[in-house]
Amino acid sequence: MSREPSRFGKVLTHACLLVAVAVAVYPVLWVIKMAFSDTQAFGLSASLIPDRVTGANFKALVTATDDEGTWLFGRHLLNSVVVSTGTTLLGLFLACTAAYAFSRFKFPGRRAGLMLFLVTQMFPGVMMAIPLYILMDMLGLLGTLPGLMLVYGMTAIPFCVFMLKGYFDTIPRELEEAALMDGASQFVIFWKVVMPLAKPALAVTALFSFMTAWNEFILAATFMNDERMFTLPVALQRYVGDYGTEWGMFAAGAVIVSVPVVALFFALQRNLVGGLTAGGVKG
Repeated sequence: MSREPSRFGKVLTHACLLVAVAVAVYPVLWVIKMAFSDTQAFGLSASLIPDRVTGANFKALVTATDDEGTWLFGRHLLNSVVVSTGTTLLGLFLACTAAYAFSRFKFPGRRAGLMLFLVTQMFPGVMMAIPLYILMDMLGLLGTLPGLMLVYGMTAIPFCVFMLKGYFDTIPRELEEAALMDGASQFVIFWKVVMPLAKPALAVTALFSFMTAWNEFILAATFMNDERMFTLPVALQRYVGDYGTEWGMFAAGAVIVSVPVVALFFALQRNLVGGLTAGGVKG
């Protein structure tokens, strides 16, 4: 019979948790402070309250235009939404079909294919920047949003396949066999039996794919040379110069870029835990 923790142990545990939360939350609150400050200097004060609260940084960022009068923030936001949504749909479509095949069918090269997917996760995506640049240029997709979606989708697929394959392994085969006995085709079984049961894993996969495209900077900065085609992370880089950095504007942009991801976390939080843990039951 386990012994109940002492009162001192509980207090110590809660104190450690509070310290951990403070360490994690303080940098975020400090960025928010910089975003609402009226200065572009890098503040060294530990206080989380700005000397003068203002929304000028957000206003300047959102209303910025180029020399031709194009609304830059709106264009950059649209680019990020299009690329992230396209990457999510492409990643989900290809990962779902591939993961189901790896989970349910036996075919030559199955184990080698899974191993190759695993090997690709050992190398950072930036290693592929030059080969991808050459391929994109040959295909005429360099500097285009579809090209960027294709690159991001291929980057996210290995992880997504492993995530979904592990979850599909936990779904009882008897359900598919029963549907097959009732005359359902393999596609109907996949679409109407397996996919509804895999919603938690799909939520995690969609979130990962979206975040991969939404937050990525290096490849987007390498492939995009037109300011109007920038995504939001690349657009924020212009506030970091060789001789100075507009920290207030940069912090305001960081807050804006973080909002959609936080909203997605709250919207999908019911499925996140189940999707992350259930796939680890079977390999």
